[in-house]
Amino acid sequence: MQHRAVELIAAKRDGHALDQAAIDFLIRGYCDGSVPDYQMAAFAMATFFQGMTADETAWLLDAMQRSGDVLNWDHLDFPTADKHSTGGVGDKISLPLAAAVAACGVGVPMISGRGLGHTGGTLDKLESIPGPGRDGKGGGFDVRLSLDDFQTMVGELRVSLIGQTPNLCPADRKMYALRDVTATVESIPLIVASIMSKKLAEGAGNLVLDVKVGSGAFMRTVEQARTLAQAMVDAGQRCGRNVTAILTAMDRPLGTHIGNALEVIESVQLLRGEGPADSRAVTCRLGGEMLRLAGVAPDLAQGEARIAQALDDGTALAKFRALVEAHGGDPRVVDAPEEILPKAPVVLALEAWTDGVVGTVDALQIGLISVRLGAGRNRKEDDIDPAVGLVFGAKPGDVVISGQPLCWVHAADERTAEVALSALRREISLLAPGQSPELLPLFIDTIY
Repeated sequence: MQHRAVELIAAKRDGHALDQAAIDFLIRGYCDGSVPDYQMAAFAMATFFQGMTADETAWLLDAMQRSGDVLNWDHLDFPTADKHSTGGVGDKISLPLAAAVAACGVGVPMISGRGLGHTGGTLDKLESIPGPGRDGKGGGFDVRLSLDDFQTMVGELRVSLIGQTPNLCPADRKMYALRDVTATVESIPLIVASIMSKKLAEGAGNLVLDVKVGSGAFMRTVEQARTLAQAMVDAGQRCGRNVTAILTAMDRPLGTHIGNALEVIESVQLLRGEGPADSRAVTCRLGGEMLRLAGVAPDLAQGEARIAQALDDGTALAKFRALVEAHGGDPRVVDAPEEILPKAPVVLALEAWTDGVVGTVDALQIGLISVRLGAGRNRKEDDIDPAVGLVFGAKPGDVVISGQPLCWVHAADERTAEVALSALRREISLLAPGQSPELLPLFIDTIY
């Protein structure tokens, strides 16, 4: 049957479901130019209002992943697994997680993204690690590997983290830019297809989704997050992958360090068996589920125990050292991160102004303060300062005394540091002794 884009747009506008061949036609045509931007924009808006069935969503993501290179790891003698986070503030979990899972024998081919808005990006954190570069000419940790080098590194180390290549899901790259300027970003089927097409194209056989919930997350309510998580799990499973989604709290920042080099420091702490309890718990939960899906742990509890052991016995740290060196970074970052990583010239502390209990610390506002310091981007082309950010000395629920440091501001100059301190003072509340803040549980739900 010969398709016409205008007829398919009209069918979706009127609430009809499309078949797989129709969706393939639209995506293929959009990539080769026979379906122009204005028709794809109309289709995106029709989808925004009418939605998609579970089958349509799975067919859309499948067509998008097949628009470019699709990796396959069947030749390896070990299973593969990956994790995707919907983004948050202080979410550095990919760094310790990838190393710990790989140390447990599972391959982790991770294609990651950059920070945008108030949320951080894995690639920016890794690129804050200086070093000789893969060519010996400087440049530090290199995330711009070819797919051939990426596959070789995963085969040898069981882990590699890179950015999206031009030939991986080109349909998503075009569609995301279009959605961004046509007010269709929030469509659940389009979100699912965007996220899952990239993850499925990288070829990992098992996938764990960390769906954040709260003010610092894309999904602000548990109901919204659960809807997105269920849609992603259903679509991935319909495409033949093992997928689990875990809903985790993002009403307050994760961990204590926010900012690119600062989050590498916390990652190294975690890889030494130290670090904040919430960051460690999320690392163990996500990693344990990755091991369970990959078949190397019989259940989640034993998977979590194996990840915890890898963090505590040094094997995860050794894997991270090898990863940094293979990507051109300075492996000494695991020994003395505070010395190797870039440092902000100005560090000022916000001190508790009374005795009490740390109340709410709004993740969105903290993320925006970090962006204004230079740690994040408002636009994709913005430069970032890898050294700046925030380090919390107390978290919500902690008892503090007057004069105790609540947070240290790492800034490029005194003026921006003072502005950040004033903003922090407005965003951190101190409750009376004996009170406790209302917080989401760290782990909210799991979707299988």
